[in-house]
Amino acid sequence: MEYISFRSLQHYLYCPHRWGLMEIDRAWAENFYVVKANALHERAHSGVSYSLRGRKTYTDVDLWNDELGIIGKTDCIEESKDGLCIVEYKPTKPKTELVRHDDAMQLFAQKLCADAIFETDCKVQIYYADVKRRFNVSFDSSFDSELTVILSEMRRYIARGEVPPVRKKQNCSGCSMKDMCMPQVVKSKQAQSVKAAVMKECEL
Repeated sequence: MEYISFRSLQHYLYCPHRWGLMEIDRAWAENFYVVKANALHERAHSGVSYSLRGRKTYTDVDLWNDELGIIGKTDCIEESKDGLCIVEYKPTKPKTELVRHDDAMQLFAQKLCADAIFETDCKVQIYYADVKRRFNVSFDSSFDSELTVILSEMRRYIARGEVPPVRKKQNCSGCSMKDMCMPQVVKSKQAQSVKAAVMKECEL
């Protein structure tokens, strides 16, 4: 079974085509948003454990689930008298929703792994650096079936070495790979001129 990381799962849900460029074609590009997120996660993934206000915090925790074939690291897991809580750090809070669906599914996968490993029912929170607040995240029964479908889709693309097509109405404005994924198309007159020049060369 092809193991899928939490990060890869989140990338696929955000944009399957972008995920394919990274996973299949091994392409990559960075912009301001990527650098900002990486800086935040470097602090979260310090690997340091500490105690504060009755909570023990473990950072950069390895998690996995062999049955589902998912694996990765969570930013941190907190242990208190109330049990375990997964905390995921994100740079910016969405404007119209509490948590983006791709982030929620990433957290759901982490919870499944943690629950199985520690034999408990972990709470889940997401911390947004721009508002400096945590929010509780909950999941309904639809996440289970959706995760199974998504993992199967991803494994099929990986097995075929195929990059998924661009999704309709995909928001590409903040994507670091926009130019690589959807390069600017030359105007039709320019395209015709280029085509004519190539055909002329072929005739020589």
